[in-house]
Amino acid sequence: MAMAERPRNTEHPLALGSFRCWLALLARSGGIDRAYLPRALFVTTTTLLTSPLRLWEQLRHGRQVRRTRVHPSPIFIIGHWRSGTTYLHNLLCQDASLGFVSTFQTMAPGFCLVGNGPIKRRLAKLARARYPTRLIDNIPLDLDAPQEDEFAIANMMPLSFLHGFTLPRQAEANFARSVLFEGLSERTLARRLRAHTAVLKKATIRSGGRRLVLKNCASSGHVKALLRIFPDARFIHIHRNPYHVFLSTVHMYETVLPRSQLQTIGADRVEARVLRFYEKLLRAYLNDRSAIPPGQHVEIRFEELERSPLEQLKRVYDALGLPGFAEAKGSFQAHIDAVADYTKNTYQLSAHAIEAVNRHWAFAFEQWGYDRLEPTG
Repeated sequence: MAMAERPRNTEHPLALGSFRCWLALLARSGGIDRAYLPRALFVTTTTLLTSPLRLWEQLRHGRQVRRTRVHPSPIFIIGHWRSGTTYLHNLLCQDASLGFVSTFQTMAPGFCLVGNGPIKRRLAKLARARYPTRLIDNIPLDLDAPQEDEFAIANMMPLSFLHGFTLPRQAEANFARSVLFEGLSERTLARRLRAHTAVLKKATIRSGGRRLVLKNCASSGHVKALLRIFPDARFIHIHRNPYHVFLSTVHMYETVLPRSQLQTIGADRVEARVLRFYEKLLRAYLNDRSAIPPGQHVEIRFEELERSPLEQLKRVYDALGLPGFAEAKGSFQAHIDAVADYTKNTYQLSAHAIEAVNRHWAFAFEQWGYDRLEPTG
């Protein structure tokens, strides 16, 4: 499997993040495998060397960030990873009245304002030379494109789902704390929510004060917490055929782990983890769903969005009371046409996968009406 490939020691998602956050992760890692020590040294070096940029940003923009007010009703796109959240996010971001968290901001949340010039251009050139498309799919890599805000949070503090890729032997405990917010003190929860809000404030500055449309799959597990800070928020939950989600999520782990991990785990643990996390995440969402006020929540099916995107977008705008669909319709169509030739990854659905999904995710078939398959062979 891809997880066994030779480690790339000069890349990591946290390479431009907080030095203090990185040291905290190392301190609570429980041990780093010898093969990944060069990678750990690389991130230690890059986070330390970029610390002056983060200090510069605090001095130059700290007051502006503190005074910035995020639009009171941001739009949160939620759903399990690999359920079509990226496609929906990219579509909605074609609406010029909406803002978003950029890829560059998620890579370098501590200096994304002062670095939005020569630094970003240099990074963009380096990134395109190595990865013309995102690692987990065939979507072109663009530092100005919309990105999942969880990446920015991970680069700011130790409490993030994404740290499970860096420290995979701690992923279960990390998921419980950073996604479900289980066992968190009120102080720690408040710190996490402040970090998230800080990300949105910088995105608001970058977007000229516009309402933000945000994609964060981990947010599916703590909708009630988001309502504490944004009681007028809008939520779009997107779901997809469970079999496709399972295969695509396993592929995501196989792709991301070799470029992030500091610890080795077996392929069997990855599959088991995907099965458990899906159930825990979506059951948490279903439990919290009733807390969302009427008119602030809508669910869509990825397969229908893929088949008739404009129709589904119109349904979203109507259900959430969002203005501007008519004005943005042309931009939506232009994006739909631009990605018409996009080639999705393909996977082989085995009898083993069918049996595992049927056994662990039966509730999803019942909840969202997908047809169950029977394993053969």
